[in-house]
Amino acid sequence: MLSSRMAYYDSPVVTRTRSVTPLTPEMSKILPYVSNKTVSRHFSSNGRSMDVGHAKNYFNPASKTVYSRYSTNDWGVSNNMNFGLSDRERSHAERLRADAWRAVKETDARTRNRQNEVTRKLGERVCDIAHWKSEINNEINAMQHETENLKEYRRMLEKAYNDTTSPLHIAEECLLHREKRNGIDLVNDDVEKSLSKEVTIIKRCQGRMKKLLEKAYVQLKMNRAAQHNLEIDSKDKHHAQGLDDRMQQLRNSSAGIGYYPGIENVDNTITIPHSWARYSEENIMRSQKERAASERLRGEIDGCLRACASEMWNIFNGVNNAFNTRVRETTDARNKLQAHLQRTMQEIFDMERNIHLLRKAIQDKENPMKVAQTRLDERTRRIHVEICHDPVMKSLTREVNEIRESVRLLKEKLKSCELSLARLVKTKATLEHDIGVKENSIRIDSQYCLGMRKGFPMDPKVGPIFQMPTC
Repeated sequence: MLSSRMAYYDSPVVTRTRSVTPLTPEMSKILPYVSNKTVSRHFSSNGRSMDVGHAKNYFNPASKTVYSRYSTNDWGVSNNMNFGLSDRERSHAERLRADAWRAVKETDARTRNRQNEVTRKLGERVCDIAHWKSEINNEINAMQHETENLKEYRRMLEKAYNDTTSPLHIAEECLLHREKRNGIDLVNDDVEKSLSKEVTIIKRCQGRMKKLLEKAYVQLKMNRAAQHNLEIDSKDKHHAQGLDDRMQQLRNSSAGIGYYPGIENVDNTITIPHSWARYSEENIMRSQKERAASERLRGEIDGCLRACASEMWNIFNGVNNAFNTRVRETTDARNKLQAHLQRTMQEIFDMERNIHLLRKAIQDKENPMKVAQTRLDERTRRIHVEICHDPVMKSLTREVNEIRESVRLLKEKLKSCELSLARLVKTKATLEHDIGVKENSIRIDSQYCLGMRKGFPMDPKVGPIFQMPTC
């Protein structure tokens, strides 16, 4: 491990403590190095002192020899020079140690801050992945639920399609039996017309049901395809979330960390954050689109079943009570028109109040506009260098433009509301006229026509001939 670490860095790995500061190669070049620490360093090649002066010869009676000796003054001067040199070198060394320790602390803080920032960003990334994973899983659950609902609706549609066989057979048998009539009874009366119409309606309903069955089959395939993409994306998100979560928990003391030379130059990414989020968003949007289409298809199936059941049941009863059906339809239309009239009148009232509020809002902008323009006008009276295009000038100009734009927008809204009010008033008149027409028709049908038919025999007990699923 030590050899691999030394191969990764240019300089050997040095263990740093608070009491020991390693000597870097650059510092060794700066500091002086004394190789000769003896007395001879004070003399030059000719025997003369290089630091404190000349050495003198003295006779030693004990050994009867002559020796070179410094004077006491030279000895003191040499000591003082050594003391000064020691002070200077120690001061220089202290400064170097302080600079080195400051560099150590700065690099440690920078490394620690960078690592904390990366850890924080990893946490944010894990949260982003968790968010999209949650959205994808929610969409998967919603799609699964929608697919099951669509399957159930398709099953109900198949059952309804099979149930239309019996009513069709009954209607055709009735037409065949009516061919046995004799004489004047062989007329194309309302019953025969209704029976022929019933056959046509049942066949048309069968065609609609068959077409919806085919659409349901295709939609189920689209739902499964969208769900498959979401499941793949969710699986990838789960893997990435686990990996980034482990990387977020990784610390300097964690096991399994090591050197990977050149890994910072490896870029195997294929997306950027925008395209990464866009990919999941597109998958979700596709699923939502298919789910909405599935919901619309279920609505179409439900509407088809209800419409077919209603049409078939109405035409079956219409053989005997077509007139009553017409009265009910006219009455229902009149009631709906009255309901629409009430809502239209309420909307007219609300729109008139809204127009009043818009006019008041436009009027309320006059004083702020006057204030802003007055301020601008007064500030034009500044002199010399005080005529400055300062932030106040910019703000006042912006304020005037914003108020003018607000007034323009409010006037546009007011114009649109006034036009809408005119259309509502016209619609109200149209509805009132149509209600009068419907009430006249109801009066003719119920009072005059039905009044003449009160003595006709009528069977009040009319039960269903076939049962249709209406979801």
